[in-house]
Amino acid sequence: MLPPPLPWPPALDGTPTVTVIERALERRRLAHSLLLHGENLGTLAMVAHAIADRLLNDPRQPSQHFPPKQHPDFYALRPAGKMRQIGAEPTRDLIGKIQVSATVSVRKVAVVYEADRMNTTAANIFLKTLEEPTPSTTILLLTTRPYSLLATIRSRCLHFRFTDAGSEALADADEPTRGLWTSTRTAYTAWLGQLSAGVVEKRAVATQLMGVYGLITRFNAVLAAATDSIWKAQKAKLPEDLDDDEQVAIETGIANGIRQKLFIEIEHTTRAFAQERLQAGDESVRRSLTAAIEKLEHNAGLLRLNLNEAAAFEDFLLASLRLWSKR
Repeated sequence: MLPPPLPWPPALDGTPTVTVIERALERRRLAHSLLLHGENLGTLAMVAHAIADRLLNDPRQPSQHFPPKQHPDFYALRPAGKMRQIGAEPTRDLIGKIQVSATVSVRKVAVVYEADRMNTTAANIFLKTLEEPTPSTTILLLTTRPYSLLATIRSRCLHFRFTDAGSEALADADEPTRGLWTSTRTAYTAWLGQLSAGVVEKRAVATQLMGVYGLITRFNAVLAAATDSIWKAQKAKLPEDLDDDEQVAIETGIANGIRQKLFIEIEHTTRAFAQERLQAGDESVRRSLTAAIEKLEHNAGLLRLNLNEAAAFEDFLLASLRLWSKR
C-alpha cells in the first residue's frame, strides 16, 4: 500500500498558500522555479519536501515510491565550508545532474537550501539555468533573506511566503523580559507613527532622533535579559562534563538565535504598522514598507558576519528615519 503524501507543516495545512500549491500540483501547472521564503528554514524545508514528494512519487506506481530526500531524482544544494557559502563548483555539479533524464520519475526536483548563501559566481551560473529551464525539472529555492538574492533570480521565480503562526522569540524567557520586549515593540510602533505623521518642528525632529537611541537601549536590554534568562534554564539541563569552551559556544548560539528572532519580530511589527495604514487608505506607506523590510533583512543577514547587533539595529532605525518621514 502506498504511503500517504508527506504532510505539510501543521500550522500551514489548509492555508490559502498551500491550497494554491496543491491545486497547481493537481493540474500539473506548478511553475518551474519557486522561491519559498519565511523566517524559519525548517518550515521551508518541510514545505519543499512535501512538494517534492507530490512531484516525484506517482500513486499509480507504488513500487517506485521513495522518501523525497532519498529519491533518485531529488537533488540538493547546501552551503558548505567555514564560510557556509554555496560555491561555483557545487552549483555546476547540480546543474549537470538536473540536465540529464530522470532516473525513476517523469520529473526531477532540485532544492537549494539557504539560497541567499550563493556567492556571486554561483548566483550568476544558476541564473542561466533559471533563464533556460531544464524540461521536467522543478527548482525550489529556500531562503529566510529573499532580498539577499540577485534581483534577476527573484524575478524569475514564483514567490511563496510562509510564516510560522504563533512563533514567539522570547517564549522561553522570564515574564519581565517578555514584558520589556512587548513595551519595546509598542514604543517602536509609536515612533513609526510619529515619523509618518509628517511633523517637522525642530523639537519633534530631535525627539524622533533621540527615539532611535532609546529603542537601541531597549533592544540591547531585552537581548541581554533574554539571553541570561534562557541560558540559565538551558544550563541546568546540560551534561556536567561539558568544558568551558563548549558552554560558551552554546550560550553564544542562544544569543545569536534570540537576536535573529528579535529582528524577525521587528519585521512583523513593521508590517502590522504598514498594514493598518494601508487599510486606512494611506498608499504612501507601501514603498516605505518595502524599503524598510529590505534594509532590515540585509542588516539581519550581516549579523551572520559578526556585525554587532546594536550597530545593525541602529543602522536600520536611522534608515527608517529617512524612509518613513513624510516630507
